[in-house]
Amino acid sequence: MKQWIARAKEFFKEVGAELKKVSYPTRAETIGSTSVVVVFVLVVAVFLSAIDAVLVKLVSKIIG
Repeated sequence: MKQWIARAKEFFKEVGAELKKVSYPTRAETIGSTSVVVVFVLVVAVFLSAIDAVLVKLVSKIIG
């Protein structure tokens, strides 16, 4: 049990050391990245909706 506790302490000590090395983005970088992702998702959604509408019309002409 003592060995397990020692290993857990060492693990959390190493986690703390690694977290100090992390470079977090600034608020402006986070907002910019989020904006890019939202715009990209909207563009892809519109594109896929248009493709879906075209395919629905094609299939309805073939079937009916």
